[in-house]
Amino acid sequence: MPKSNASIDIESSDESKGKTPLIGDGKEKTSGLKKVMGICDFVLRLAAIIAALVAAATMGTSDETVPFFTQFFQVQASYDDLPTFRFFVIAMAVLAGYLVLSLPFSVSTMLRPNILILRILLFFLDIVVLSLSTASASAAAAIVYLAHSGNPNTNWQAICQQFGNFCQKVSGAVVASFVAVVFLMLMVLLSGFILLKNAKK
Repeated sequence: MPKSNASIDIESSDESKGKTPLIGDGKEKTSGLKKVMGICDFVLRLAAIIAALVAAATMGTSDETVPFFTQFFQVQASYDDLPTFRFFVIAMAVLAGYLVLSLPFSVSTMLRPNILILRILLFFLDIVVLSLSTASASAAAAIVYLAHSGNPNTNWQAICQQFGNFCQKVSGAVVASFVAVVFLMLMVLLSGFILLKNAKK
């Protein structure tokens, strides 16, 4: 009889030892998932930096001079003729600068995924720059639409037939800005998902 009890105790201890690695594996998977999300956040920030810099540089170098009737009279179109385009360049430069400064914090959250303060800070700041970028991109898109199509009701003539290169540049800048906005939206969604998973624990 004593031998049977000893065997039962050995089996129960073996079962308890067998359950321990499962808990450890779950924690390792969660930690690995957080690191993967941190890497995705870092990559999205790099992509958004490139898109914002392309948008700011393209808009900032958009100007064209065309002759008006004769070569002695010329008309110039430049981005700084319109306050909306100036606001666009400033907003994209601010966005790029913010994203560059946020890279070290993104690396910190990637190496130490359990630090929630940095993640919450980045989450709110990302929302702020997302709002700024969306506003500037939408305003610039409205001006670009008027440059291509005009508005007969207000006698605003389309200028893209005369300033083709100018319109191509500003249109490309607007497209690049919306690409940056999409990357920002993905970053906000990713940060929100990470915070939600931490809140459920």
